[in-house]
Amino acid sequence: MESALKPFRVLAYVVGVMLLILCVAMVLRYGFGAAEMSKIIAPIHGGLYMIYLITVMNLGMKARWSWPYMLGVMLGGTVPFLSFYVERRVHGRVRSELSAAGA
Repeated sequence: MESALKPFRVLAYVVGVMLLILCVAMVLRYGFGAAEMSKIIAPIHGGLYMIYLITVMNLGMKARWSWPYMLGVMLGGTVPFLSFYVERRVHGRVRSELSAAGA
């Protein structure tokens, strides 16, 4: 489970930052007519989000999470700032499970 936690943490932060950049790009696109930035950022964020979903599945299967919990973690990458919160909660949960299993 430890090996699946690190890629999840990295991708949660990367997807969260990319989502914030995408929000800025969308404001620029629809507020000021500058569509260039969003045309670049949107596909990058989409690809990284797909990789994020795979890392959540990997960690969820190893940690034996329920499907509703796993889907909730997956949705964490769709709301700005939520991925940072979800990452902290998941990290704490996995750490506590690892320490309980080691004791």
